[in-house]
Amino acid sequence: MEKIPFTEQKFKLTMIYVTSLFMLWGIAITMGDVLNKHFQEALHLSKAQSGLVQFSIFGAYFIMGIPAGLFMKRFGFKNGVLLGLSLFSIGAFLFIPAANAGSFTFFRVALFILGCGLSTLETVAHPFVASLGDQRTSDQRINFAQAFNAVGTMIGPALGAFILFGPEREGSVDLGAVKGLYMGIGIAIAAIALSFSFVKVPATIDFHADPHAGADAENKDLHPDKPLFAHKHFVWAVLAQLFNAAAQGGTWAFFINYGHEIMGFSSLTAGQFMVVFMGMMLLGRFVGTFLMRYIAPNKLLAIFALCNVLMCIVVAQGMGWVSFAALLLINFFFSIMFPTIFSLGMKNLGQKTKQAASFLSMGVVGAAFFPMLMGMVADKNIASAYYLPIICYLVIFVFAANFNRFKQ
Repeated sequence: MEKIPFTEQKFKLTMIYVTSLFMLWGIAITMGDVLNKHFQEALHLSKAQSGLVQFSIFGAYFIMGIPAGLFMKRFGFKNGVLLGLSLFSIGAFLFIPAANAGSFTFFRVALFILGCGLSTLETVAHPFVASLGDQRTSDQRINFAQAFNAVGTMIGPALGAFILFGPEREGSVDLGAVKGLYMGIGIAIAAIALSFSFVKVPATIDFHADPHAGADAENKDLHPDKPLFAHKHFVWAVLAQLFNAAAQGGTWAFFINYGHEIMGFSSLTAGQFMVVFMGMMLLGRFVGTFLMRYIAPNKLLAIFALCNVLMCIVVAQGMGWVSFAALLLINFFFSIMFPTIFSLGMKNLGQKTKQAASFLSMGVVGAAFFPMLMGMVADKNIASAYYLPIICYLVIFVFAANFNRFKQ
């Protein structure tokens, strides 16, 4: 039996750089959740107002997704990465004048530009890493890179909590730490961009990052004459992805608030528990991948969605450690949702697969709006705010439980 290499020798240096991108945007996104709590204190914001942090980042994802894809198609993978890193770095450096001005509006502009950079990197990195070798091992490379994204989501809150809520800064509401943190990030990202500009990227394997391209039997369009949005399972997948991103955005945004207000933790301790929270997502991905050997993906998705409905109910009761454990488990059950919904939504779409992928990616805009809604409730009672994601998980359950019927 022929053994297909993970990648080729000529691609190894490029693979290292591109894999690091997955970790970088994991760090940046979860650091935004730490900023959410710090801005409440330093800029005297309500929780609803601080939800605009996520609106700025994920709103940029929605707006930049398609332009980033067009830029990549016109100028190639390497230039796409350099554009993303440049926007990321510029956004980080803009935190310096924003902190000097003490302006939340200025911070949101900086976060939006930073978010445009993250969106560009995420748009480019998936097809880039998939093309760095044989198509038959492209899924392995993407999953390998995604593991580093999960590591990044653990580093982000650990780093952010230590710098913004460290013992020497306890009770401090100045923005000097934010300025120093993002100046360091800006310098680091600029250095990575500069070094990558000197890397000679070999000609990649051009199969347009479509993992279904060689799987016609599985991905054959059963109704080729139907327009994309006439495929019911795809429409429901877009809806499920929208609500999935919404639940993620809101749950992550107010995790530190919950630890602080319900558990009585300091902001530093709550931020440290967020590292455990993100570790639960990594664990869930490993467990979920194993369980999919025995349970159909849509059925496992339905089970995990119902589990999160139960977890949200327990979290909303504010029952100390029992509720906090349920909050940690939300991320465990959330773990498989984004990739599973994405994969199910593209089933049996044939030539429409790439177009479908673009719309499914845009579902992340749900994370832009939902934190503000949860924040309105959280301003009155942080525990009660966790009733709202139940709506999201019920939509995901309906999609998963009826997937085979929708696909007909």
